[in-house]
Amino acid sequence: MSSPEYDVIIVGAGIAGSALLRALLPLKLRLALIEANPISAQPAPVVAGVSGFDARVSAITPASQGLLEQLGCWETMCAQRLCPYQHMQVWDADGTASIEFDAAELDAPVLGHIIENRVISAALLAGIEHYSAVKIYNPARLDSWQRLDDGRSRLLLDDGSEMFCALLVAADGALSRVRELAGFQTREWDYGHHALVATVETEHDHSGTAYQRFMASGPLAFLPLPEQRGQHFCSIVWSIESSQVAALLELDDADFLEALGRACEHRLGALLAVSTRHTFPLRQRHAIDYVQAGVALVGDAAHTIHPLAGQGINLGLQDVAVLAEEITHAVAQGLGLGELAVLKRYQR
Repeated sequence: MSSPEYDVIIVGAGIAGSALLRALLPLKLRLALIEANPISAQPAPVVAGVSGFDARVSAITPASQGLLEQLGCWETMCAQRLCPYQHMQVWDADGTASIEFDAAELDAPVLGHIIENRVISAALLAGIEHYSAVKIYNPARLDSWQRLDDGRSRLLLDDGSEMFCALLVAADGALSRVRELAGFQTREWDYGHHALVATVETEHDHSGTAYQRFMASGPLAFLPLPEQRGQHFCSIVWSIESSQVAALLELDDADFLEALGRACEHRLGALLAVSTRHTFPLRQRHAIDYVQAGVALVGDAAHTIHPLAGQGINLGLQDVAVLAEEITHAVAQGLGLGELAVLKRYQR
């Protein structure tokens, strides 16, 4: 049996990879998606309390909302849950500077929406199984990659499966296996901080406001989440010096909430409950080139930044929009999808 041939193979079924797959569906290309971790297009059950939210959330801008609407998955997200925000308050720990943003000043209905990453991913993948031209390999890991003389990519998965494609897209995150195998160079440095993320219940309603305080030890963001049964919730992203991580994780919930309340100056009153806390190191990483012949990087595989107010995914969705546009142009012009001239338009 011959090994399958694809026009585009996307490695990584996170938000960027799934969005690109969905954006390419109208082109009737032979598409494959490879993801190492189990994925599901089924929306997660809505569970009450702080533990019912995904610890990973994104602040989706109106521009990204427009792309998600074009992809036909925005209504699915709205039907599950998301939280619009109309205001943002930013201030420093010294009390010497502050700034506020308001959607009304921009003549806009919202500044953006806070959405759990699993809600976005499930909506993007919903219905994909009905497309016969799409093959999903999951769970499956990329074992090796080779560029052939004719410009195609040859991939081997960890189960021994072999496949070929004209264009390989790396959407496999900050520690991209594709980027490593293809030898892309990066500029990077460690911020010396970790991000601590969790969901907290607050005494007062956030009233559609995102909060961010800048301290000497790093910024702290409170991102509004939907109310449930009269309870108020926020997702926190607390950037802390790496030396402080262990001490904060060792605190019991009550002591952690007290420390967190002091850090945010109790803007939302008492903090009543907290979910499991997660931390990850913060590192700036930017690929020197986003493309090679037959290979393109998108999302965190191309660039990772400090998670200020959950904005990073918007850069990845911009990548998706531009790469999909260039692939569409190449198809219309009869150009090879892996041609460097085509991909350099995306990089530019």
